[in-house]
Amino acid sequence: MSSVDSVRAAVAAVTDPELRRPIGDLDMVREIGVDGAHAHVAIVLTIVGCPAAARIESDVRAAAASVPGITEVDVEVGVMTPSERKALTEKLRDGRPARQMPFGPDSLTRVILVSSGKGGVGKSTVTANLAVALAAQGLSVGLVDADVHGFSIPGLLGIPAGTQPTRIDDLMLPPVAHGVKTISIGMFLRDGEAVVAWRGPMLHRTVQQFLTDVFFGDLDILLIDMPPGTGDIAISIGQLLPHAEVLVVTTPQAAASDVAIRSGLVARQTGQRVIGVVENMGALTLADGTVVDLFGSGGGAAVASALSETQPVPLLASIPLSPALRAGGDDGVPVVLSDPEDTAAVAIRELAGSLATQGRGLAGRSLPMTLG
Repeated sequence: MSSVDSVRAAVAAVTDPELRRPIGDLDMVREIGVDGAHAHVAIVLTIVGCPAAARIESDVRAAAASVPGITEVDVEVGVMTPSERKALTEKLRDGRPARQMPFGPDSLTRVILVSSGKGGVGKSTVTANLAVALAAQGLSVGLVDADVHGFSIPGLLGIPAGTQPTRIDDLMLPPVAHGVKTISIGMFLRDGEAVVAWRGPMLHRTVQQFLTDVFFGDLDILLIDMPPGTGDIAISIGQLLPHAEVLVVTTPQAAASDVAIRSGLVARQTGQRVIGVVENMGALTLADGTVVDLFGSGGGAAVASALSETQPVPLLASIPLSPALRAGGDDGVPVVLSDPEDTAAVAIRELAGSLATQGRGLAGRSLPMTLG
């Protein structure tokens, strides 16, 4: 292999950090020249001001310099033409028409909605930690923050304020946090905005765009953090994803568990399948062995029992109250990473394993790899 071919092969293997594919496969490599120990490499990025530009240039330079005999590298960076970007977006869609939802019944991606009857039960915290736990086990995970009025996923995952998806024509590339590709309405608000005052049609359109215009790539699991209750978004997602599975989150107290049952029943009306219940804020065991049932007990089991009248619905996890879980949410570092031995972190990792095992047992919905 010639020096030029060796440099081209090394550069082509560099991965675009947003698209998660080699730049050679994305047709981003242009002229390669070698003059003795000096290599000249020309590449093109998708857009002007690409946020990954510095990293890609650095990785390309390092890749070229790794070729034996190359001691000096200069990198020329350009931008794709409109026709080249169009060809790229068509390649990313694998021939699927623009604005077509890729998570239909025939998709290999397992879609799981995380719902609750009321707010304040820690549904979003559970969702964020569950997504990170699944990603840490090697799965490709996407997360849609569909709680448009009460979005909190960016903060829980430590995504800095002002972070926005990168746009390539009509495609949006979601930011990645702790291995999870994430989209939220919070990424689109202008400076000073903190409230989204939208009703039915606008909410439906927002959720639809998250599912059609955001390029998640090949996912094993797509988690959707639902708004509490059974309002417009629950109905819209029921129409868009009638084949999705539903995980119901509640606290042990009756005030939460009674209304949590409704969210499961409404999901069933659209054809969705309730796969389990998660009880959050369960009993906390103190250092001296004292057990504190701050929110009572039995709520998760009650919800699972009520939803099992037509088909079995298991109580998949009881996550104990945890100061570390709360602190991780405030700091933007999920407890499954910040304090993996915490009792809540252990319960969430076990939940992730349970969902993966459950997924492998569903006909036509098996996950592509075995989790450890």
